[in-house]
Parts: sequence; structure tokens; C-alpha cells
Amino acid sequence: MLTEDEIASRWALIRPHLDERQRRVWLGIEAAAWGDGGVAAVVRATGTAARTVRTGRDELASGAPADVRTRKPGGGRRRVEDLDPGLVPKLEALVAPGERGDPMRPLRWTTDSVRDLADKLAEQGCEVSPSTVGRLLHEAGYSLQANVKVLEGREHPDRDAQFTHINDTATAFLDAGDPVVSVDTKKKEVVGEYANKGRAWRPEGEPTPVSTHDFPGPAGKAIPYGIYDLGSNTGWVSVGSDHDTAAFAVNTLRSWWQEKGRLAYPESRRLMITADGGGSNGYRLRAWKVELAKLAAETGLEITVCHYPPGTQCRCLSMASSSRDAGAVWSLDPVCIRGWGCPIKSGWGR
Repeated sequence: MLTEDEIASRWALIRPHLDERQRRVWLGIEAAAWGDGGVAAVVRATGTAARTVRTGRDELASGAPADVRTRKPGGGRRRVEDLDPGLVPKLEALVAPGERGDPMRPLRWTTDSVRDLADKLAEQGCEVSPSTVGRLLHEAGYSLQANVKVLEGREHPDRDAQFTHINDTATAFLDAGDPVVSVDTKKKEVVGEYANKGRAWRPEGEPTPVSTHDFPGPAGKAIPYGIYDLGSNTGWVSVGSDHDTAAFAVNTLRSWWQEKGRLAYPESRRLMITADGGGSNGYRLRAWKVELAKLAAETGLEITVCHYPPGTQCRCLSMASSSRDAGAVWSLDPVCIRGWGCPIKSGWGR
């Protein structure tokens, strides 16, 4: 005959290893094994409610499969928004001043953190955790995002006509067999053992060691100026170590023409250059115009320059940027910076 002390000792040993349903079933087994008065005996031995013991005994007698859910649907603690119907409106009111995005679109975002919002709700008498605030925001279609540079200011009414003119001019040059190049300065790189964004194939656990700071060293900076030849789909880069000047930009064009351009276009007497409106090749820069005039006089080329409207990135820069890896720029050895003249597929050929 079982005793209540034996049931109590077994209960103390097995209880930590069982979930809610398993505990009910175990209590039901003990009550059934006791016989008459088993429910009351198990209640006295374990301190559980009589209803729990009877429920476990009935589940055992019904032969329910062991993989059924622990509780019936709807069981458990009610959600905080159900207990406090005013919580969600208060949260929406807090988020609204910092809300971003089109309210008619499914994606909205807030610049406040969930911890800050939870603290503000607590000040209004709504005690909720930051994780609950995050869940409510996600359910409402919010996400935490930073701002994004998309506002370009006032657009010129002829902006589209500018692109059309550039495209038509470039098409005419290419159809005539004349070169069309896009030029731009790429991001300046500190020369030495400095980190670069991106990844490169290395033996596992052996990344390339670089400096923790990016203060310029004695080697200075590398200034890449790129040329993209639309007709031959090739690129050329010259890397300077002094300043990004108009003379440097035009000298890159001179080097490209002498070593690549005149060989690829031996019969051409015209050259079209597309560029953005700022930097060393800016449309207001007098030095750029003077240096181009010198180049035209030296080569006998009729040079046409078309500047893109503001907010436009030249293909030259995008091609050069797409091929950057995690490698550092170690030196400015002339052999290393001569340039690239390979066909471009998914980036600069090197």
C-alpha cells in the first residue's frame, strides 16, 4: 500500500523534470494507483489542487496521445494589450512625432528605441517591457531605421532633357566610331596598413592585420582618378599622391589617350567626356577648361564635355567601387599604380 510520504518524496524528485501536462498525468497515475480517495491523498502529499489531479486522471483515462498541447487554446496569461485597451493608442501617440515613411504604405519606422518608449509608457502608468513594446511596434508595421539621403532639393525643369541630350550626343559619337569616356575621382585611400571595407579570401582564422586607427602616415593618401571607355568597355585609373586637381585629372586623360585611346581609335579626331559637376572636373572650374584646351592643342582632338545634373554618379566611379575588396593600399610604387586597361565585366579588370 502506497503512503502519502512515498508519493511526496517521488513528487519532489520528478517534478523539476516534467512540464505542466506531464505533471498532471503523473498526479493522475498516483491517484488511480491509490484507489478510492486517491485524489485527496495525492492532494495532501503534493499540495496541488484537487482539480489538477482530477484533470490528469481524466486525461489518462481518455487515452489522449502524448503529443497533444500542454494547455487548451486560449490558455495562459492574457496579452498586456488585452488587459489594457489604452496601451496601443498611447504607444501610437508616442511614436507619431518621430514616425517616418508614407502612412499609406505597409512599412513605417520610428527613430525612438523600444527602451525609451517603454520608459515613456511607464510615466503614463503603463508598465510594459521593452520586448513587449518591440512586439507591438512590429505588429503595427513599424521597424527601427536610420535616416536615408534621398532629398536632392529643387529639381531643374529641364533635368530629364539634360540626360536626353547627353545620351543622344554619346550615341552619335559612338555611332561615328569616336571615343566616349566617363571620368571621376574615386574615394581617397590612406596608404599603409589600414582597414578597408569588404572581404577577401584568406586562410581561416588568419585575417590581414591592419592598424586600429586611420590617421594618415608618412606615405600620405592615394587619389585614384578613373576613366571608363564606353565604346571598348575598358577602364583606366591613375593614382596620385598630392592633390585632386584639374591638372591631375587632365593628365590622366592624356595618359589614357597616349597609351590606350589613340591605339583603339586611330582615325578619331573627336573625344566626348562625361563627368559630374564638381571636384577637379567641375563645370565652373577654370583650371579644368584651361587644361583641356592644352590637351586639345597637343592631340588635335575636338573635345566635347557634358556634365551630369546634380545627384548623379558616373558609371566610372560605380565600376571602380564595385571591385574594391578588403585589401589595404600598401604603397604608391609607380609599377602598382600604372593603371588598368582590361575589359570590365563585373568591375575593374586588374
